[in-house]
Amino acid sequence: MDNPKFFYTFALQLSNVCNMRLVYIVSAMYYPNGMAKILTDKMNWLAEHTNYEIWMIETERADLPHYYSLNPKIKFINFDLNFDAIYSLSFIKRILAYKYKERKFEELLTNFLIRNKPDITISTLRREINFLHKINDGSKKIGEFHFERSNYRLFQKSFFPSFVNSLITKYWQEQLIKRVKKLDKFVVLTEEDLQQWKELDNVIVIPNFIKEIPSIFSNCDSKKVIALGRYTEQKGFDLLIRAWKIVEERHPDWKLDIYGSGNWEFYQEMAISCGVMTLCCHPEESDVGNLYTNASIYVLSSRYEGFGIVLIEAQSYGLPVVAFSCPCGPKDIISDTNGILVENGNVLQLAEGIIRLIENQKKRTEMGTLARINAQRYLVDSIMNKWLSLFNEVLVK
Repeated sequence: MDNPKFFYTFALQLSNVCNMRLVYIVSAMYYPNGMAKILTDKMNWLAEHTNYEIWMIETERADLPHYYSLNPKIKFINFDLNFDAIYSLSFIKRILAYKYKERKFEELLTNFLIRNKPDITISTLRREINFLHKINDGSKKIGEFHFERSNYRLFQKSFFPSFVNSLITKYWQEQLIKRVKKLDKFVVLTEEDLQQWKELDNVIVIPNFIKEIPSIFSNCDSKKVIALGRYTEQKGFDLLIRAWKIVEERHPDWKLDIYGSGNWEFYQEMAISCGVMTLCCHPEESDVGNLYTNASIYVLSSRYEGFGIVLIEAQSYGLPVVAFSCPCGPKDIISDTNGILVENGNVLQLAEGIIRLIENQKKRTEMGTLARINAQRYLVDSIMNKWLSLFNEVLVK
């Protein structure tokens, strides 16, 4: 009976019998980001494989189209509250505007849920988590967390003393815990992050997924390393540039390419100013499969992650990964058989890990092969089976 395929088939059959109604509450779906992508893929999978009625509620920019295509079976509504617009206001005006919008959001969401009577309401823990537990619409409430705790709800204002920032951060996080405790289930992405929620007894782990293991993959014989991600401080490309300078001195015939959305010119200028000549920053590229198959090593230099789906994508194309052991994701995904984990933020160790794989083609090819095997753990049907089981579980309680 301990057969994943059996349990998947059983859960899928059960889900098709139950004409369940699900509501997902999200914020913005009009620009590319990892959370929007995985949520879209998740809802699309449910629309294709179950008889569920699926709703998506948004709060931002009803005037803009969704960046990722939704299955036409999915219904959606945008309350067009535009919380993001308030960040251009002064601090006091921002607080007042936020409180007004939050009250409006609570009113609109309450009316919607009571009118539509969903079986399950799923929150991505944005503004609605402050009041979702108070809405008595009869639905089970699930929270799904796409970040990691230590870097969530941090209050950091330069015009306040550090102790004030710390006090407000502590208050925010205590309030979050109180509200999450009232959910029927709280889903985090990694075992590592699970350990940070010791106050909770309703938390489980369901990781993100990839759709397939591609038939084409890298043979790990090109002299190219790649990194993908938004050009932000979180992704640590400034640290990667410093590490690559060390790599370049040893192996000037190798090249590092970085791809992502945002101000890539800034990081290219940083590399040039550091005297790094074999690193090239690029805008976001749609054909990432081609990037993976033409590289030999993937490197992740993030200061922190919620999960790091890019690691599994790279592994599925047969790339060994060198990564900081940042919170959270790399330690769940990477082992010493399929990649190299180094101390978080340690530029020298990151460089040495890359050099180790550059200088040992046999090792990186073996790691790449085992990386593809590891990526199979995160295939969509296996992960969505966990969600089907969770939905069925909360409904029978």
